[in-house]
Amino acid sequence: MLFNRLLKNTFFILALGLISCEAQTKKQNTAGVKASSENSIVIGANQTDKYLPLLADKKIGIVGNQTSVIFKENGGYTHLVDSLLSRNMKIEKVFSPEHGFRGKADAGEKVKDGIDTKTGLPLVSLYGSNKKPTDEQLKDIEMMVFDIQDVGVRFYTYISTLHYVMEACAENNIPLLILDRPNPNGSYVDGPILELSQKSFVGMHPVPIVHGMTIGEYAQMINGENWLANKVNCELMVIKMKNYDHEKNYSLPIKPSPNLPNDQAINLYPSLCFFEGTNVNAGRGTTHQFQVFGSPDLNAEVFNYRYTPTPNDGAKHPKNEGKLCYGMNLTSEEKLSQINLGWLIEAYQNTNNKNEFFNNFFPKLAGTQKLQQQIESGMSERAIKATWQAGLANFQNTRKKYLLYR
Repeated sequence: MLFNRLLKNTFFILALGLISCEAQTKKQNTAGVKASSENSIVIGANQTDKYLPLLADKKIGIVGNQTSVIFKENGGYTHLVDSLLSRNMKIEKVFSPEHGFRGKADAGEKVKDGIDTKTGLPLVSLYGSNKKPTDEQLKDIEMMVFDIQDVGVRFYTYISTLHYVMEACAENNIPLLILDRPNPNGSYVDGPILELSQKSFVGMHPVPIVHGMTIGEYAQMINGENWLANKVNCELMVIKMKNYDHEKNYSLPIKPSPNLPNDQAINLYPSLCFFEGTNVNAGRGTTHQFQVFGSPDLNAEVFNYRYTPTPNDGAKHPKNEGKLCYGMNLTSEEKLSQINLGWLIEAYQNTNNKNEFFNNFFPKLAGTQKLQQQIESGMSERAIKATWQAGLANFQNTRKKYLLYR
């Protein structure tokens, strides 16, 4: 087979054919995901003519979740797994990331292996103790397909799942096919570079918090920078999008995880997720996840927005559950094109208990101990961001080597 003759260290980029697609929700992709538009973004999954020949007669593993869909001209969509099964493709099993195959589990919640009730396929969780597919789980698989909608943020764990899938595929000589999707935060790069002393599942690579890359581009960087264990290289193929560039707005038609319900939450997520490493609630347990923040310890005279977190889908036990929180409502905040540290700094400066504001998770999210130290010492947002610039400049030079889109 042609694919098996290709060198293992080579990247394969397939050009897209134009396929019309339209989001299911009314809040459409502002780049124009409409069947009639010549400038529509065409995602990798929609280009069946490009990848079905590669999957024919192969035993396939799918890494996917609720976002792994093919869009239809009528505004609906079909899950990739259902589409492949309808074409008699040989899917052996499905691997799912954090939040599970159907995307309903809480952040950090253990997702069990099992059987998908709709298809009868075996489900293997790649979260919790089994983040990396084992040799036994990959037995008999001849091709892996990765199709997950990411949001372009270092501590969003789908890129960590990507890392471990690539590593396992490389070690077992299994080619990996990535169906690329837009990055809704792809228009900018910002944040401190992760220091490897803070490496964890919420940050595995020396990249900034907002990296400005698609999954396909990021996979190329993992390979090219030799970040996999023992510097193994994954045989990689990326189905590129058509009509996409990093400046295009993209409204996700399916929420990528339970606590990122809309465009506003996705845009604010790189800035508000810092609060996950503090005693401040970031909207979990409300209908405005990552669009509000608050704590009982914040000064009520400074923060006049009030709410009480309660259990809901995606947050069975939210931080400060049942307690009146004082904070801010950012649901109408204008779209950000950089990380906002002002809210975090203001919250720290106006908490009633500075000694308990930060927790041990904060350096993992920030990727460095320095940010907490800088805030505690009273540095301004501008001064803190000035310390990021050298690292960001170096990263930009690395990033540009792997970009597939302008």
